[in-house]
This record gives sequence, structure tokens and C-alpha cells, in this order.
Amino acid sequence: MKERSGIITFKGNPFTLLGPELKVGDKAPDFTVVDNGLSPVSLANSAGKIRIISSVPSLDTPVCDTETRRFNQEAASLPGDVVVLTISLDLPFAQKRWCGAAGVDKVTTLSDYRDRSFGQSYGVLIKELLLLTRAIFVVDAQGVIRYIQIVPEVTSEPDYAAVIDAVKPLL
Repeated sequence: MKERSGIITFKGNPFTLLGPELKVGDKAPDFTVVDNGLSPVSLANSAGKIRIISSVPSLDTPVCDTETRRFNQEAASLPGDVVVLTISLDLPFAQKRWCGAAGVDKVTTLSDYRDRSFGQSYGVLIKELLLLTRAIFVVDAQGVIRYIQIVPEVTSEPDYAAVIDAVKPLL
């Protein structure tokens, strides 16, 4: 598996990402993760929709919590043909509990705990921590990556406005 360094830090310390470096214009790789009911979900499950895919280390951390709540708010103002998927390595049970407690109902939380299929296919698996790094991918209805944001410092929030601006021309 390809290793990439010099892209992210965690609390100022450099870490290594595993997997390919995807580019805008690439066909979005397929992946298999599980939903809160342990059913498999792939990219094909949202075919024909615009996808905002947000990878986070863990919903049970302050920045991931803030980010997912913010995307839940943003999703409420987006048309129905836009879906927001938040993928982490948290267990599905923890994701379901977190969503209930946080009142998150517009974002679909998915777990990559089984195979790390998403993390490895999208190049966002942190080698040293075996967690996903903070990143956003916007995938259009045809399955092409239209925007990528790998947040350089894992403990920082993404640029939300840039993500929404990337979605608007696709509507």
C-alpha cells in the first residue's frame, strides 16, 4: 500500500497517510462501509446524487462533533439530491448513539471499521493511528470527484464555505 508523508499533522506531529493520492476529476473509488444497522453501504448506494463525503477520526472528539453538527445544519439547506456521508472508524453502535444524542438527522454516519475500505481507497487512513484523517470529498452525480480538502492539521476544522461553494455549481 502506498504511503504518503508531509500531508497532515496531528497536534503538530507529522503522520503518514496510506492509500492513493486522489485528484479532482478522478472517478471516485468504490468502497464498502456499514451503516448504523450493520448493513453494507457502498458508493453505489447514493448513485445519481451529489455526495459530500466527510472523513473524521472519531465522532466522540470535539472537532469531529462540531464538524458533523455543522454539516448537518448545512445539509438542511441543500436540495434533496445532495447527501452528506460522514465516515469514521467508530463502531456503528457508537455512531448511532452519538447521532441520537446530537440530534443529527441529515448526515448519514457510516463506519469503516471492518475493512478500512474507504480509508485505503481514498488515501485517508493514518498509518500510525489507524484512524481516518479529516478530509472532505465532493463527488458529483456521475461519480466524479469534483473537490478534495485534506485538512492539514487533524485537530482543525475544515473550510465549510469552500465545501458548500464546491457543491453549488453541481446543483
